[in-house]
Amino acid sequence: MLRTARTLLPLALLPLLLTGCGSEKVVAVPREPLAPSPDRAQLHARAKALGLAPGLVYVTESPGFELARQSVGVYGDDGFSAAYWSRRNSAQLLLLVDRGAMTAENCPEQPLGQGTGTTVDCVRDGGAWYRTSAGQHEYALQRGDHVVRISAVTAAVDRDVLRAAARAAHRPTDAELACLLPPPHHTPPPRDGTPVERGDLPPVGDGAPDNDVGASG
Repeated sequence: MLRTARTLLPLALLPLLLTGCGSEKVVAVPREPLAPSPDRAQLHARAKALGLAPGLVYVTESPGFELARQSVGVYGDDGFSAAYWSRRNSAQLLLLVDRGAMTAENCPEQPLGQGTGTTVDCVRDGGAWYRTSAGQHEYALQRGDHVVRISAVTAAVDRDVLRAAARAAHRPTDAELACLLPPPHHTPPPRDGTPVERGDLPPVGDGAPDNDVGASG
């Protein structure tokens, strides 16, 4: 059974966030080796630090779409979510990966994209499910013990583009994974909500300037 997103970025916010976030936030993920080549074990450790199962991390390719890096997050327990955004028309592709299976019996019951709350219609398209609901559509592909899904607003992304993006979804190379994940020095906030301990504050006081005045005022 696929689960709802825990840290999914609302797609409607992407254009606002991307406008002022800088070019490093929207990236075309390279497949070529980086120099120096990243260490796979370290990359997996970076993924796990975010709560992601490395085996559930996927990327895709679609002409005109680029990864919105700040959208990368956890879906369900340890699944993966990411959004791709088009600068040309602000169209968006949502990539979700989670453990489970999609069958003829449960396909209409699974949420589509971020969830529409309405009936989902499912039809087979080759080895995938094509799903539609309330102005959204999605392709879902079974990959071993998990399902890879790519969805979009029907009016913004046509079915052929969506199908091609779904078929292009793949496990990332080391170079793609290194570009996808936050930098090694990034420390995500603890899951229990405990504030991150800062190292730039003094052990006593709050570090604010001393505004005391002398006896003369």
